[in-house]
Amino acid sequence: MAKHTFPVDRADALEDQTRYVHCSREELLDALAVGREATVLDLGSGTGFYTDDVAPSAGQVVGVDVQQAMHERYRRKGVPPNVSLLTAPVHSLPLAEGAVDAAFSTMTYHEFATPAAAAELARVCRSGARVVSVDWTSEGAGGSGPPTDERYNLAHAVETFEAAGFRTVRAATRRETFVHVCCKI
Repeated sequence: MAKHTFPVDRADALEDQTRYVHCSREELLDALAVGREATVLDLGSGTGFYTDDVAPSAGQVVGVDVQQAMHERYRRKGVPPNVSLLTAPVHSLPLAEGAVDAAFSTMTYHEFATPAAAAELARVCRSGARVVSVDWTSEGAGGSGPPTDERYNLAHAVETFEAAGFRTVRAATRRETFVHVCCKI
């Protein structure tokens, strides 16, 4: 299956407030359940749309993206002082074992949906850390987001994370998306 990454030349679309239809700021913060001292990863941070929402509620947020150009766009927009940017694939994070209190991905799970990425998240997450994934489901109609053949369904996310040592806390399929919240055992 091809790995879809969002085109940098369309990055302005990532700042569209209608994105909250698929995952609101409040839903994301509730699912993460982090405190003000937490270190949180935004997996596929892009221009920092959701990173900016999480930053006021966390100690440090690390925006992870494979596209350096996305980080450059975010820097031009303005990066909060408690946000750092890391250009790296999810399956190979240059972070210490157990350094992360939570991680999230909003519409990017399909870009890193592999056992290797889930294992790497298990390595960098402390025990009890939550990982929240909201993404386009392969069971959706495909009106928005990547082509349906580049998407995964909720069952894939559950299996992949549970095989890596996470326990599912919440799992739901919606019309075009799914939500998976898991906790490192």
